[in-house]
Amino acid sequence: MKITAIRGHLMQAGAPGHTGWSATGKSALATGRNWFFVTVETDAGLTGTGEGSGWPRVVAAAVEDLSRILIGETVRDVERINQKVRVALMGHGQTGVVGMGALAAIDMALWDLNAQALGVPVSALLGGTVRASVPYYVHTADVKAATAAVAKGIRALKVGGTKQIVERAFAIREAVGPEIDMMVDLHGPPWLTTADAIAIGRALEPLHLLFLEEAIAPDDLPGWKRLRDKVALPLAGGERLATLADMRPFLENGLLDVVQPDTGRFGGLTQMKKLAAMAEACSVLVAPHSGSLGPVAEFAAAHLLSAIPNGLILERLDPDWPGRETTINGALNLERGLISVPQGPGLGVTLNHDFIALHPSERNIAIATGGWNADSESEHVLTQARRPRAAQLPAHNPV
Repeated sequence: MKITAIRGHLMQAGAPGHTGWSATGKSALATGRNWFFVTVETDAGLTGTGEGSGWPRVVAAAVEDLSRILIGETVRDVERINQKVRVALMGHGQTGVVGMGALAAIDMALWDLNAQALGVPVSALLGGTVRASVPYYVHTADVKAATAAVAKGIRALKVGGTKQIVERAFAIREAVGPEIDMMVDLHGPPWLTTADAIAIGRALEPLHLLFLEEAIAPDDLPGWKRLRDKVALPLAGGERLATLADMRPFLENGLLDVVQPDTGRFGGLTQMKKLAAMAEACSVLVAPHSGSLGPVAEFAAAHLLSAIPNGLILERLDPDWPGRETTINGALNLERGLISVPQGPGLGVTLNHDFIALHPSERNIAIATGGWNADSESEHVLTQARRPRAAQLPAHNPV
């Protein structure tokens, strides 16, 4: 089975209903969200579907270029195609999530095709089923959103942002009780200083979080080492990283308990499967990032988590933009906080091309609001110490 065409499908996606940051500002997803899908056509009449992220508008251009060297390749040669794409990208330097986002879209479609050809789900090719259903968590900004999610049967919640984060997290824990898993995401903008991240992390320790996510910038390895030594919570990160080499120092230095590759920008299922094996060797769990992604990557992540022993949980925006379900043909079965892994051939999803065509890309860049100190938002600094410090950082654990 040979590749005859690779086509990109870029669309403007609407804002999610809310995120963990909704209580204190506006997420970049509110105005700058694009989804980029790929279809790979073959001489056997089968079409595979994939999704790529890491700045979708730019990824779309990368896929168009890469398609020129992939027409005529054999679909089953997934690893060789991966290597060929990596070699082709070398001339552009370290392309990061853009290059790996393009590879992710193509690679995902190849796994879809190979599974379709054999009449089996993608999870079967990834090693078979470890778990038939995958737990997921949703974002929650406040007690009202948290209790509504729990009432729907969801068993894990994540709250995000840096402002009043300790107070909000304690209020949500009090409202939902100890039987619900909680996570806290502290990512920027702006990034916290290491000292401030440690102070917040220590204050959150009594909540026994499932994990504390991205408390400091991913390129600050010394800061991660200090955080690891000072905070008694499981640490999670990795959504902004693109390659196995990027992840390696976090695993080798024991800086993460949970690794969070983005299903749309970490090189595809081929590289994510390799990362899962690296993580397993370090007793690290896998919880794919999915905050900005469209529905196709969610199907792929569900297949992966069903097939690896160290799969932990999947991120999900719920409620999301109403057009999410209309973008695809097919739907995941959700029940009481679990995603049933599709058992039909391939990923189990195709694109609604007519709907996608109605939503052409308009913009794919935005800056979040609400994270900076008062009267400093216009500075747009990447990292910022909390000030006034006594007012912004907890002096004691609220009860």
